[in-house]
Amino acid sequence: KIYLTLGTDFDERILPSIGNEVLKAVVAQYNAEELLSKRALVSEGIREALVERAAKYNLILDDVSITHLTFGREFARAIEHKQVAQQEAETQAYVVAKADQERKAAVIRAEGEAEAAQLISKAMAAAGNGLIEVRRIDTAKDVAHIVANSRNITYLPSSKGGSNMLLNVGGSNQH
Repeated sequence: KIYLTLGTDFDERILPSIGNEVLKAVVAQYNAEELLSKRALVSEGIREALVERAAKYNLILDDVSITHLTFGREFARAIEHKQVAQQEAETQAYVVAKADQERKAAVIRAEGEAEAAQLISKAMAAAGNGLIEVRRIDTAKDVAHIVANSRNITYLPSSKGGSNMLLNVGGSNQH
């Protein structure tokens, strides 16, 4: 029946004709980016439309595949530029979010330091200079411990209330 109605060269006349018609109709429903990202969906749409269109000519199609899909150089460059721009935008969004977090951390740190300063001020008002004296004594203990454990430093106390001296007798300039 196919040879009688379509002729013996139906595969050269009918198939390319319906193929081009269906391809144009289906591909027109998508933008170029979607043709790449939704390839399976596009392929399924083409298959369904080809099977339906071929059935009008009493042709049965077993399988339809998109085997080769190409775009011009300009389009490929445009896609590449778009991807680079998206990556740069994501990087900038990350930088902004990071800066925002750092700003929030600095505010929290400053608030904590201000609260600590207020507590120290209150403690000094209540106890006088006792807190400063305690810290001075603690620091003096730390320095005395370091000096006592150093081999190259010698302590010379003064007689008659003058200045005390620390001498570095090892010759190195370590601090």
